[in-house]
Amino acid sequence: MSDVAFEIQRAINRLPLILTILALFLLMALQTFQSFRDRATLQTVRAGQDKTIENAVRLRREMDALAGKTAKLAAEGDEGAKGVVTLMKQQGVVLTSPPQQ
Repeated sequence: MSDVAFEIQRAINRLPLILTILALFLLMALQTFQSFRDRATLQTVRAGQDKTIENAVRLRREMDALAGKTAKLAAEGDEGAKGVVTLMKQQGVVLTSPPQQ
């Protein structure tokens, strides 16, 4: 076999390896692109939730303050507040008085 034919045969034998490496490279590139796209989408979704979370935290603080004041009134003997505390206990919600300052 001549040197030229030998080189051609050698190149043909390497073709599957080259194609496999190329396919793996393309797969990795596409996966990386998809990961960056997913990350950007998640950041957008999270940014959209910030206002909702702030509102939920504010509402929770207001509800805790209201519940604390109701429990304090009940402890001081207010009949209406006692009724509210009793109803809340029946539903599994325990109202506690705010700490004394």
